[in-house]
Amino acid sequence: MAKLRLSKNSLQQQQQNLKLYRKLLPSLDLKRRQLTVEAQKARAEHQAALLAAETLEAGIGDELPMLADSRIDLSGLVTMDGYQVGQQNVVGTRLPVLQRVEFTVCDYSRLSTPAWVDILVQRLKDASEARVRARIAGQRVEILNQAVRRITQRVNLFEKILIPEAQKNIQRIRIFLGDAERAAVITSKLAKTKQQTAGGGWDTGEWGT
Repeated sequence: MAKLRLSKNSLQQQQQNLKLYRKLLPSLDLKRRQLTVEAQKARAEHQAALLAAETLEAGIGDELPMLADSRIDLSGLVTMDGYQVGQQNVVGTRLPVLQRVEFTVCDYSRLSTPAWVDILVQRLKDASEARVRARIAGQRVEILNQAVRRITQRVNLFEKILIPEAQKNIQRIRIFLGDAERAAVITSKLAKTKQQTAGGGWDTGEWGT
């Protein structure tokens, strides 16, 4: 940490710093509050996505109890090949957003298989996509939580360190300059008094007898 210079130039610099810190703090605090709101929304969306995925998965068995028939081989019916993720800018933070999920459905004869297999295919797709959405929603929560932590650290830096330190430095410099100015005035008065005393003295005229 650089040593504080007790001078008028340093005082001016500290005053400029304080003005800048006070100007930046409101925008930082606003961003912190916005990100906090977005993080809360993301957590709610994540919980909703998890619930949707669990509901879809549980609903398959309820809707299609005939799945218990072991005579029908449904293994490998639907395979998720992958998914595409884009980016969304939220309060200056880049968040993943699901764009597309790709599936492969194995060939099966619609004549020799029950009609409900078509329904099963769609439900399996929906459930798999819901799981991906829940995963992406969880990633959004983590990213926003990190963003909130970072911006909170910056707000605290300004509120608890930079601004108080600048105020303290300004006070310290002002006290020093005030003391120095008073000392200069006193020194000047002493020098003037000394000069006046030295310029007086006794009258050196001749004495009579």
